[in-house]
Amino acid sequence: MQLRLIQAIAIGATTALLGMSGVAHAANWYPYKAEVTQPPFAADGKTSMADYVPLTKASKKWKICVSFPHMKDAYWLGVDYGVVEEARRLGVSAQIVEAGGYTNLAKQISQIEDCVSRGAEAVVIGAISADGMGGVVKTVAAKKIPVIDVINGINSPDVSAKSLVTYYTMGYSAGEYLAKKHPAGGAPTKVGWFPGPAGAGWVEAAHKGFMEAVKGSALVILEPKYGDTGKEVQSKLVEDVLQANPDVAYIAGTGVTAEAAVGILRSRNMEKKVQIVGFYLTPGVFEGIQKGRIMAAPADSMVIQGRIAIDQAVRLLEGKDVIKHVGPKIFMVDQKNANTISRDAVLAPATFKPVFEVK
Repeated sequence: MQLRLIQAIAIGATTALLGMSGVAHAANWYPYKAEVTQPPFAADGKTSMADYVPLTKASKKWKICVSFPHMKDAYWLGVDYGVVEEARRLGVSAQIVEAGGYTNLAKQISQIEDCVSRGAEAVVIGAISADGMGGVVKTVAAKKIPVIDVINGINSPDVSAKSLVTYYTMGYSAGEYLAKKHPAGGAPTKVGWFPGPAGAGWVEAAHKGFMEAVKGSALVILEPKYGDTGKEVQSKLVEDVLQANPDVAYIAGTGVTAEAAVGILRSRNMEKKVQIVGFYLTPGVFEGIQKGRIMAAPADSMVIQGRIAIDQAVRLLEGKDVIKHVGPKIFMVDQKNANTISRDAVLAPATFKPVFEVK
């Protein structure tokens, strides 16, 4: 069934794509260049390219609950934008909740339980913990309520579908970008590495990818500094690394790390001495790349991940064909191509504010 769907999706798709990034305008965001994993959810699954096309409209106003770890940074604001716009386009209702941070697993679980008790017919989860959501996912799935894993990854056989990229590839892309600049045999070059909150599945995956990409290069990766993706936490971690390692050449890490590092380096007059690489894109990172303050970051099109998750939920509710494991094609953004990419296609518009309900 999935193969037939993939073939149907690909027909005539390329006419709506923009340039090398495969990005479609938000007003008509599809078809969108994506990677499909077969078999779904398999750690060793094989990926193939397809052009994702969502449903035109839902058959009824389904009630969908969407749970985020937080909305403290522009990354999750972008996911919110995708979820909200797709819910509106399809004509379904959405209740969006956020737990306040990666230390609040119990709160996220409680919020999901509350959503279900209020009549949610499908649940989309951006998980705080890949392993910590197993119990609530099992309980929700037992009620015949579809559970869609968006962005972060959930280790549970009870998930119905996944709309995400592999953060291993995101981390690998950032590490590879730096490794190519410092191949084996070159002068040892120190990198401060900030993967994000310890224990989160996406952080572990990104860390593994980054470390494998830099293996054998001249890069010397300092001890990873883990922490919540709030600006205050990341700023303190960056300050500590700069204080302890005056010869560090790069700051590499989360989008929040990269944004925080820009101001810190400028205040210390170190912008020319220390360069910055993120392993995912945010509006601040994108602007930093355009202005030459950040070197590069891979784009995972978080807006599209949010859109696809809502489409998957509706397809599952309506018993329609669904690609169960899919994510946008990752591509690097640096100073060479930043001005050729449509910003609003991969990030929320600059004027967008958090929305918690679509009626």
